[in-house]
Amino acid sequence: MQDDVRVRSTAEIAGHPIHPMLVPIPIACFIGALLTDIAYVASAEIMWADFSAWLLLAGVIFGVLAAIAGLIDFLGNRLVRAQAPAWPHLIGNALALILAIFNTMIHMRDAWTSVWPSGLILSAVTVLILPITGWLGWAMVYRHGVGVAR
Repeated sequence: MQDDVRVRSTAEIAGHPIHPMLVPIPIACFIGALLTDIAYVASAEIMWADFSAWLLLAGVIFGVLAAIAGLIDFLGNRLVRAQAPAWPHLIGNALALILAIFNTMIHMRDAWTSVWPSGLILSAVTVLILPITGWLGWAMVYRHGVGVAR
Protein backbone atom coordinates (compact mmCIF):
# COMPACT_ATOMS: atom_id res chain seq x y z
CA MET A 1 0.00 0.00 0.00
CA GLN A 2 1.17 3.45 -0.87
CA ASP A 3 -0.06 5.43 2.12
CA ASP A 4 -0.09 2.81 4.91
CA VAL A 5 -3.15 4.66 6.24
CA ARG A 6 -6.20 2.46 6.32
CA VAL A 7 -9.61 4.02 6.07
CA ARG A 8 -12.50 2.00 7.49
CA SER A 9 -15.72 1.74 5.57
CA THR A 10 -18.71 3.51 7.12
CA ALA A 11 -21.29 1.19 5.52
CA GLU A 12 -20.35 -2.29 6.67
CA ILE A 13 -21.82 -5.51 8.01
CA ALA A 14 -19.80 -7.38 10.64
CA GLY A 15 -16.68 -5.47 9.61
CA HIS A 16 -17.13 -6.15 5.88
CA PRO A 17 -17.72 -3.16 3.58
CA ILE A 18 -21.07 -3.36 1.77
CA HIS A 19 -20.15 -1.42 -1.39
CA PRO A 20 -17.62 -3.94 -2.76
CA MET A 21 -20.05 -6.79 -1.96
CA LEU A 22 -22.72 -5.26 -4.18
CA VAL A 23 -20.81 -3.85 -7.16
CA PRO A 24 -20.15 -7.17 -8.95
CA ILE A 25 -23.90 -7.66 -9.50
CA PRO A 26 -24.57 -4.53 -11.59
CA ILE A 27 -21.26 -5.01 -13.42
CA ALA A 28 -22.29 -8.54 -14.46
CA CYS A 29 -25.80 -7.38 -15.36
CA PHE A 30 -24.61 -4.45 -17.50
CA ILE A 31 -22.08 -6.61 -19.35
CA GLY A 32 -24.77 -9.25 -19.81
CA ALA A 33 -27.15 -6.62 -21.18
CA LEU A 34 -24.56 -5.54 -23.75
CA LEU A 35 -24.06 -9.16 -24.81
CA THR A 36 -27.79 -9.81 -25.09
CA ASP A 37 -28.24 -6.55 -27.02
CA ILE A 38 -25.61 -7.76 -29.49
CA ALA A 39 -27.36 -11.15 -29.68
CA TYR A 40 -30.68 -9.42 -30.40
CA VAL A 41 -29.24 -7.22 -33.14
CA ALA A 42 -27.63 -10.30 -34.72
CA SER A 43 -30.66 -12.60 -34.47
CA ALA A 44 -33.83 -10.46 -34.03
CA GLU A 45 -34.97 -13.01 -31.41
CA ILE A 46 -37.24 -11.16 -28.97
CA MET A 47 -35.93 -13.31 -26.10
CA TRP A 48 -32.58 -11.44 -26.21
CA ALA A 49 -34.26 -8.03 -25.93
CA ASP A 50 -36.28 -9.32 -22.96
CA PHE A 51 -33.09 -10.61 -21.32
CA SER A 52 -31.49 -7.18 -21.82
CA ALA A 53 -34.42 -5.41 -20.17
CA TRP A 54 -34.37 -7.74 -17.16
CA LEU A 55 -30.58 -7.58 -16.80
CA LEU A 56 -30.68 -3.79 -16.92
CA LEU A 57 -33.45 -3.62 -14.34
CA ALA A 58 -31.58 -5.93 -11.95
CA GLY A 59 -28.34 -4.02 -12.60
CA VAL A 60 -29.98 -0.68 -11.83
CA ILE A 61 -31.59 -1.98 -8.62
CA PHE A 62 -28.31 -3.40 -7.30
CA GLY A 63 -26.40 -0.42 -8.72
CA VAL A 64 -28.55 1.95 -6.68
CA LEU A 65 -27.96 -0.17 -3.56
CA ALA A 66 -24.21 -0.18 -4.23
CA ALA A 67 -24.31 3.57 -4.86
CA ILE A 68 -26.07 4.17 -1.54
CA ALA A 69 -23.45 2.12 0.31
CA GLY A 70 -20.63 3.88 -1.59
CA LEU A 71 -22.15 7.29 -0.90
CA ILE A 72 -22.41 6.48 2.81
CA ASP A 73 -18.69 5.63 2.78
CA PHE A 74 -17.87 8.72 0.74
CA LEU A 75 -19.87 11.17 2.86
CA GLY A 76 -19.29 9.41 6.19
CA ASN A 77 -15.52 9.65 6.22
CA ARG A 78 -13.54 12.67 5.09
CA LEU A 79 -10.47 10.44 4.65
CA VAL A 80 -12.31 8.60 1.87
CA ARG A 81 -13.08 11.89 0.10
CA ALA A 82 -9.41 12.90 0.46
CA GLN A 83 -8.20 9.95 -1.66
CA ALA A 84 -7.26 10.97 -5.22
CA PRO A 85 -9.41 8.30 -6.95
CA ALA A 86 -12.51 8.97 -4.81
CA TRP A 87 -14.13 11.76 -6.83
CA PRO A 88 -13.51 10.27 -10.30
CA HIS A 89 -14.75 6.89 -8.99
CA LEU A 90 -17.94 8.50 -7.66
CA ILE A 91 -18.59 10.59 -10.77
CA GLY A 92 -17.84 7.74 -13.19
CA ASN A 93 -20.09 5.30 -11.35
CA ALA A 94 -22.85 7.90 -11.11
CA LEU A 95 -22.58 8.48 -14.86
CA ALA A 96 -22.70 4.73 -15.57
CA LEU A 97 -25.74 4.32 -13.32
CA ILE A 98 -27.57 7.28 -14.89
CA LEU A 99 -26.88 5.89 -18.38
CA ALA A 100 -28.13 2.47 -17.24
CA ILE A 101 -31.33 4.03 -15.85
CA PHE A 102 -32.01 5.74 -19.18
CA ASN A 103 -31.10 2.51 -20.96
CA THR A 104 -33.59 0.59 -18.80
CA MET A 105 -36.34 3.05 -19.75
CA ILE A 106 -35.41 2.73 -23.43
CA HIS A 107 -35.41 -1.08 -23.18
CA MET A 108 -38.99 -1.00 -21.89
CA ARG A 109 -40.16 -0.03 -25.40
CA ASP A 110 -40.83 -2.55 -28.16
CA ALA A 111 -37.85 -4.76 -28.96
CA TRP A 112 -36.39 -3.31 -32.16
CA THR A 113 -36.59 0.34 -31.11
CA SER A 114 -35.37 -0.48 -27.61
CA VAL A 115 -32.15 -2.14 -28.73
CA TRP A 116 -31.13 -0.68 -32.07
CA PRO A 117 -29.35 1.74 -32.04
CA SER A 118 -29.90 3.66 -28.78
CA GLY A 119 -30.06 0.70 -26.39
CA LEU A 120 -26.96 -0.92 -27.84
CA ILE A 121 -25.02 2.36 -27.74
CA LEU A 122 -26.03 3.07 -24.13
CA SER A 123 -25.12 -0.50 -23.12
CA ALA A 124 -21.71 -0.19 -24.78
CA VAL A 125 -20.93 3.22 -23.25
CA THR A 126 -21.98 2.01 -19.80
CA VAL A 127 -19.76 -1.06 -20.08
CA LEU A 128 -16.83 1.05 -21.33
CA ILE A 129 -17.02 3.21 -18.18
CA LEU A 130 -16.89 0.21 -15.82
CA PRO A 131 -13.20 -0.76 -16.25
CA ILE A 132 -12.17 2.82 -15.51
CA THR A 133 -14.28 3.14 -12.36
CA GLY A 134 -13.32 -0.41 -11.35
CA TRP A 135 -9.63 0.46 -11.61
CA LEU A 136 -10.23 3.60 -9.53
CA GLY A 137 -12.07 1.52 -6.92
CA TRP A 138 -9.21 -1.01 -6.94
CA ALA A 139 -6.77 1.85 -6.34
CA MET A 140 -8.81 3.08 -3.39
CA VAL A 141 -8.70 -0.35 -1.76
CA TYR A 142 -5.25 -1.65 -2.65
CA ARG A 143 -3.25 1.58 -2.81
CA HIS A 144 -5.05 3.70 -0.24
CA GLY A 145 -6.47 1.00 2.07
CA VAL A 146 -10.08 2.21 1.96
CA GLY A 147 -12.34 -0.38 3.57
CA VAL A 148 -9.43 -2.62 4.58
CA ALA A 149 -9.49 -3.90 8.17
CA ARG A 150 -6.23 -4.18 10.09
